[in-house]
Amino acid sequence: MSLTNRTSDIVSRLWGLCHILRDDGITYHQYVTELTYLLFLKMMKEQGKVRESQLPQGWRWDDLSRQEGLDQLKFYRKQLVELGGHSAPRVQAIFANANTSLRQARNLKALTDAIDGLDWYSAREEGLGEMYEGLLEKNANEVKSGAGQYFTPRPLIDTMVRLVDPRPGERVQDPAAGTAGFLVAADRHVRSQCNEYFALSRAELDFQHQEAFYGVELVPDVHRLAMMNLMLHGIEGELLQADTLSPAGEKLPRADVILTNPPFGTKKGGGLPTRDDFTFPTSNKQLAFLQHIYRGLVKGGRAAVVLPDNVLFEENTGTRIRADLMDKCDLHTVLRLPTGIFYAQGVKTNVLFFTRGRTEKGNTQAVWVYDMRTNMPSFGKRTPLTHDHFAPFVEAWQTSPRVDQSETGRWRSFTREQIRARGDNLDLTWLRDESASHTDDLPEPEEIAGEILGHLETAMEEMRALLEMLGGGE
Repeated sequence: MSLTNRTSDIVSRLWGLCHILRDDGITYHQYVTELTYLLFLKMMKEQGKVRESQLPQGWRWDDLSRQEGLDQLKFYRKQLVELGGHSAPRVQAIFANANTSLRQARNLKALTDAIDGLDWYSAREEGLGEMYEGLLEKNANEVKSGAGQYFTPRPLIDTMVRLVDPRPGERVQDPAAGTAGFLVAADRHVRSQCNEYFALSRAELDFQHQEAFYGVELVPDVHRLAMMNLMLHGIEGELLQADTLSPAGEKLPRADVILTNPPFGTKKGGGLPTRDDFTFPTSNKQLAFLQHIYRGLVKGGRAAVVLPDNVLFEENTGTRIRADLMDKCDLHTVLRLPTGIFYAQGVKTNVLFFTRGRTEKGNTQAVWVYDMRTNMPSFGKRTPLTHDHFAPFVEAWQTSPRVDQSETGRWRSFTREQIRARGDNLDLTWLRDESASHTDDLPEPEEIAGEILGHLETAMEEMRALLEMLGGGE
């Protein structure tokens, strides 16, 4: 998705409203959550009486915006409680346990007046969902907001979706949904294949709206943002607010397609997943999610998953999980992503593409690796990641038969025997890094600081896990 100039202008104006709230002590994340409540009410009004009827009478946008002063702030506090308990189920999910961080009535009035003053005709023309996604992206790109951990860059999402190619009638799952970017992009991709769903029968259309896209998000406030994102895009599939690594994850229907970027680090508190269907218990969240993904695919099902480098080489349990993955699935492609994409967490990442086999053994014959990291710039504010950066990889993927570019190219094939001889280590590199001595492409200082912070947070999580394991936790 790329925003038009008109939508981008609306998003910039919305983001500019955060300056109103600085005196109220509102953080960036609180601001987006606060804006979600208000925008939702306004958007329901803009979509007409049928949509607004999902809200109880007396607690809609006009009822709020006509209020003044302290009365408006008091009304708004009551309104959030009312919407969380007496609305349509989807609305209740968005407003569940909602409360406001606003303390000054003048700030609420400034927000409602500013929202009323936006170009809503343009917003409706170009899609309210696109506008909201633009706001989420703006928040994720703001280093100080810390939202990058919940947001995967759109060019990466779009590339993964395009290559995995979800189709009408298939179930698409994201077990770590964040703000639901993968599900929204998958819906957009399927729509493009069947004339915006106009080519589907009534039953097929109902399936696409209500069952095709589903997932799980653990963090309540992020789940709230995801629910609104899905609702504004007309996606009604179930999005649980739960932990995929708990028994709730076992109950998810098997998927034809899984697209996801699981959380990094160890399981909170250092414990193992609380579900008992994993063959290889581990406190490493990525390895646990990887098991969920390849076990959760139907035969012939396809997956693309963002994972940090340690999943490629971690020994013991990691080795056994990779071997099991390559037995049960055809792990046909690994994309080594450039640095700077998830700088807030300070990790290097990859995308694993695989297809569930029809049998349980010997499905991977060869793994193709595309190195998009070595001798590439560090991406961030100064060098934004775009769709064009993925074009050479997409071209190499789509060339049939695939051509090994030898030791000097970015695209190489490794046989299963070669990988087995390496102890099933998938950290496959061959290009000489010629940028190590250059400083021209250094990221911005705030990005370097964010990366350092990410390393420290990961180290702290692992220390807590070690303490827990040794019985020294609180």
